[in-house]
Amino acid sequence: MLRKLIIGLAIAAGVVVLGAAGFLIATLQGLPSLRELQTYVPPVTSRVHAGDGALVAEFAREQRVFVPIAQIPDHVKNAFIAVEDQNFFEHSGLDYAGLARAMLSNVGNVLRGRRLEGASTITQQVAGNMLVGRERSLYRKIREAVLAQRIERALDKDRILELYLNQIYLGNRAFGVAAAALNYFDKPLDQLTVAEAAYLAVLPKAPNNYHPVRQRERALSRRDYVIGRMLERGYITADEAAAARAEELVTHDRLDGDQFIAATHFVEEIRRQVQGEYGERALYDGGLSIRSTIDTRLQLTAARTLRAGLEEYDRRHAWRGPIAAGDAAGDVQAQLRAAAAPPSLSGWVRAMVTRARGGVTLTDEQERSGRLNDDDVQWAGTRGARGLRLGAIVYALRGANGRYALKQIPQIQGALVAMDP
Repeated sequence: MLRKLIIGLAIAAGVVVLGAAGFLIATLQGLPSLRELQTYVPPVTSRVHAGDGALVAEFAREQRVFVPIAQIPDHVKNAFIAVEDQNFFEHSGLDYAGLARAMLSNVGNVLRGRRLEGASTITQQVAGNMLVGRERSLYRKIREAVLAQRIERALDKDRILELYLNQIYLGNRAFGVAAAALNYFDKPLDQLTVAEAAYLAVLPKAPNNYHPVRQRERALSRRDYVIGRMLERGYITADEAAAARAEELVTHDRLDGDQFIAATHFVEEIRRQVQGEYGERALYDGGLSIRSTIDTRLQLTAARTLRAGLEEYDRRHAWRGPIAAGDAAGDVQAQLRAAAAPPSLSGWVRAMVTRARGGVTLTDEQERSGRLNDDDVQWAGTRGARGLRLGAIVYALRGANGRYALKQIPQIQGALVAMDP
C-alpha cells in the first residue's frame, strides 16, 4: 500500500510538473524578439497646420507626440518614477521587494474588501502597453514578467523610460506625456509646472477617476500625494512642494478652439486627399506634418459674419421661448449643466431667469449674474406662457457692461463658400 501511494504521488507530481511546463511553454510562445524591442516605434499623430501656422486638425488612432527622453524635463520624469516605480533604476525588470510588500498588503485588502494593489514596474507596464495587452490574467502576467526581463537586457533605462512616457495612456485622448501636456494644459512639456507634472503622474491607473472637473477633489488629493512622494525622494525642495500644493488645477482643452471648429469641412477634404495619396496607415500612425492653404482669420470672419446674418434675420421673426424650464430656488448650476449646450463658435452661455420683477435678472453657468437688455425683455415678453418666467433657461450673450442679450438658434440655415480666394 505504501509503495502504491508513493508511486501514485510520484505520478501526480510528474503530471503537475509536465502540466506547468506545458503551460509555461504555451504562455511564452510568440513573445517578440530582442530586435523587435530595439526597433519599436509607437504610432504618432499627424497634424494639419493652416497657411498662417495655426494648428487646425490632428489625425491619429492614438494621439501621441513622441519626445526623446533628453527633451523630457526632469520634474516630469521624476513625478512618474516617484509614484509608479521608485526603484526603477535599481531593479532588473521586476521589483521583488515591491512585489512582496504588495502581497502582504493584499492580505489586509482582501479581509477589508478593498481593491488589490499591483506591483508592476515601469518596465512591466511598457511590456503590457506595447506588446502583451492589459488583460487581467495569470497568462498575461507571466508573459509580461518574462518580457520585462528581456526588455531590460535589450534596452537601457533611459530608452525604457522614454518608451513608457511616450506610450502610456493618460486620458483626454492623450497617449504619452507630451500629448497630455497639450490636451490638459495647452502647453509643451518644458513649460509644465511641478504641480501639472504631478497631476499627469496621477493618471496612468485610471484617468476617469481623477478627471480635473468631474473628480476635482479626488484629483487634487492624489496630485498632492504625488508631490509628497517627490519631496520624500528628494526630487523637489520643501518650498517647491508647498508652492505646487498651493497651485490651482486649471485645464484648457485646445481642441475646442475656434480655428478647429471653423476648419472642419476644409480639413475633411485634406483627410481624403492625404489618405488617397499616402494611405491610411501613414495618415493615422505616421506623424505627418501637413501644411494647408486655409487662412484661419478669414475662415473665422466668414463663419461669424454668416452666423450674425442668420441671427439678425431670425430675430426679425418670433421669439420661440426658453430652451428649458427650471427651478430658480434649486441648484441653478446643476440645472444649467443639464440643459442643451449652446452652439460652437457662438460665445453664448446657458442662463436662468432668477428674478422676473422690476426687470429680468439672469444667472449664467459661470455663476455670473446681470440684467437682461430691455429690448430683449420686450421681444420675449409677447410670448405669454413661453415668455421669461422665473426659472426659464435660455441662451444669452454677456456684454462688456455685464448685461445680457437674449439668443436663440436660428431656424434658417446657411453656408458660405469662397470659390476664388
